Amino acid sequence: MARYKTLSFAFVHMTVAFSVVYLMTGSWALGGAVALIEPAVNTVAYFFHEKVWERVTARRQAPTPMDSWMPGRAA
Repeated sequence: MARYKTLSFAFVHMTVAFSVVYLMTGSWALGGAVALIEPAVNTVAYFFHEKVWERVTARRQAPTPMDSWMPGRAA
């Protein structure tokens, strides 16, 4: 199911990207180029966003030195 949802979202994303650029410029070529390039760039940006998010989450969940000796705060 996730595969179909991903493909559906990719189709919607590309359609929106194409439509916005085409309506703004009237160019089929530019609309098509943006519809292909923008999702690819967005995918790479999302990958790095996830890496940063994982680090932030890990830091927030890591026990502090105070947690090991304070009653009621043990991890």
